[in-house]
Amino acid sequence: MSAFPGSPRLLKGGIVLLDPTTSQVQRVIALQYNPDTLTRSFQVQAVSEGSDRSEALRLKGPPAETIKVEAEIDATDQLEFPDQNRTTTQFGIVPQLSALETIVYPASRTVQQNFDLSQTGTLEIMPIEAALSLFVWSVNRILPVRLTELSITEEAFDPSLNPIRAKVSLGMRVLSSDDLGLATKGGSLFMTYHQQKERMAALSQDVIGALGIGGIP
Repeated sequence: MSAFPGSPRLLKGGIVLLDPTTSQVQRVIALQYNPDTLTRSFQVQAVSEGSDRSEALRLKGPPAETIKVEAEIDATDQLEFPDQNRTTTQFGIVPQLSALETIVYPASRTVQQNFDLSQTGTLEIMPIEAALSLFVWSVNRILPVRLTELSITEEAFDPSLNPIRAKVSLGMRVLSSDDLGLATKGGSLFMTYHQQKERMAALSQDVIGALGIGGIP
């Protein structure tokens, strides 16, 4: 049965990988089901204690924000229609899991190239640069992030031992304009996120009477 035509379109959260130089989209990883919860924490970047009193209210930069989500991936629905989902029938959810896992792997081609350079006597080889990862959670939250934790619990398997159901835990650190610089694509996206917070905060206007006091003494 088709959905009610007036119902809102369900948006999915996910991760987008960009080329760090050209900002071209390399891969889009949409979460199959949106997590029920999203945990965010902030470590305030204040001037260290013991500094001059004139520094007490100063901030060194944006807080260090971390995000954690728990997602589920399930092939059950696709396996009900094997002719329409041959990849799932053959590999289960291995492609979806691999798309997440390769975010934290350096590209094998670059690893091989660096090895070849080392064999020719190159003295210094730069660490491998990963793609720029964006965590997308609605149009108002498009954040440059670095994956700090990836945990996968495979819970069910097909006869070929391909996983067909898994829980994924993603830990991410938001990369701020201090990390990336304002002139970069990631830094620009962070500033847009920062400014969006300020616009939303301006919509939350309470009067001091809501606190049960007439004013500040």
